[in-house]
Order: sequence, then C-alpha cells, then structure tokens
Amino acid sequence: VVLGMVYDFLPFMLLPIYNSMTRIKNDWIEAALDLGANKVTIFFKIILPLTISGVISGIVMVFVPSLTSFAISQILGGGKVLLIIEQDFVHGSQWGAGSGLSLVLMVFVLISMALVNLFDKEGDQSALW
Repeated sequence: VVLGMVYDFLPFMLLPIYNSMTRIKNDWIEAALDLGANKVTIFFKIILPLTISGVISGIVMVFVPSLTSFAISQILGGGKVLLIIEQDFVHGSQWGAGSGLSLVLMVFVLISMALVNLFDKEGDQSALW
C-alpha cells in the first residue's frame, strides 16, 4: 500500500520542487563557486532557501490526498489496511471523531497554505489559488 501511494503521489511532490528550482539562476550558483563555496554550502545557503516554497507546497499536495485516498488502500491492501479517517467513519461509526479529524485536516491545510504564501520568494501566489 505504501509503495503504491508513493508511486501515485510522487509527481505531486516532484513537480512543485522542480518548478521552484527552475527559478534559480545559474549565475547565483556560479557566483557562489567563484567566491569559494563548496557544494554543501551552495545547497544549504542558495538552493534550499529558494526552493522551500516548492517543498512546502509539495508536502501539502501529497499529505492531504494521501489521508483521504480510500480507494488506493482498498485496492492495494485488500481492505486490511485502513486509513485514519476511514477507521472512524466506515468501521467505527464514530461520526464525531471522524468529523473532528476532518476539521483538523482542514485547519492544517489552511495553515500550510499560509506558510506557502509566507515563504513564496517572488510574491506570485497565482499558482496557489
């Protein structure tokens, strides 16, 4: 089940990171190399801070659907692997607990969207909405 979900959601993580990495100019990396920075320093001082918005966006785009993808766990797991919200709604008949988990998930999505807007370096929020 885990391998199937990784295979399913991998593009949703890689594409935002790739999109944020295409904005990094090669001149910045060449300037850091000319100034004596090694590859580890370039990664932590240039590449990681400029791609953090893509990483956070990818986390949001993978985390939320993976919690609610009941079909993948049913097909690949044969009904033996239950997701958190599915346990409350379908098998436990605990509608209040399932609704509470759904509300917590929605609050997490709103907080993560605010973090993506906060870490967006260029101020272009058109990709988020």
